Amino acid sequence: MALDIKICGLTTEDAVAAALAGGADLIGFVFFPKSPRNVDVALARSLAAPARGRAQIVALTVDASDALISDIARGLEPDLLQVHGAETPERVAEIRARFAIPVMKALKIAGADDLAAISRFEPVVDRLLFDAKPPATLVGALPGGNGISFDWRLIAGLRVSPPTMLSGGLDADNVAEAIRLTGIAGVDVSSGVERRPGDKDPALIARFIAAARRVERAAARGPEPAAARTVGDIRRADG
Repeated sequence: MALDIKICGLTTEDAVAAALAGGADLIGFVFFPKSPRNVDVALARSLAAPARGRAQIVALTVDASDALISDIARGLEPDLLQVHGAETPERVAEIRARFAIPVMKALKIAGADDLAAISRFEPVVDRLLFDAKPPATLVGALPGGNGISFDWRLIAGLRVSPPTMLSGGLDADNVAEAIRLTGIAGVDVSSGVERRPGDKDPALIARFIAAARRVERAAARGPEPAAARTVGDIRRADG
């Protein structure tokens, strides 16, 4: 099993250096003013410079305007756009076509019914990210980076056409369980490697990556992953 590891919400040179030293495959920068991880294009470009050719550079936006995406595309030149808001499949397809940059769509998951969105986005994305849907009772919830998870059994063994990643509530202590349970080939962490919101801890980044890589190595030597299931299988089992 080849595992992609993404460290998101980077705001400092030390955090970027830790992600690269650990062997992260993707590093993410957030362009959303309400987030404590928000950066401007100039800072993101400076921070991303050491990563070019070593890790994919991801720009995270939330229901962004064409003007903002255009600024990011020109100024940062990301390898991947992560859309993390209420974007429709039509809007995602428009972004992908207009800017000629691969797109990863975040889907918010709380129950089996939320998986129905997969089939709508599969044809128009290059990746899908499964993130936890914040409960209505969570005051001040952000579109992502809330440090909460969903029931990983919902996506255990799920195989869809674009590559997938798991996010939401991951940290160095639970990422191994998440990978083993789901069989997913990508993990994404933000708040789980922070001292406080927006303040990444290089030591936690290193621990997270090391924990995920141990599972990757073990999987390469161990038994086959869980049998693949379709979205329909999951929804029927859920009742």
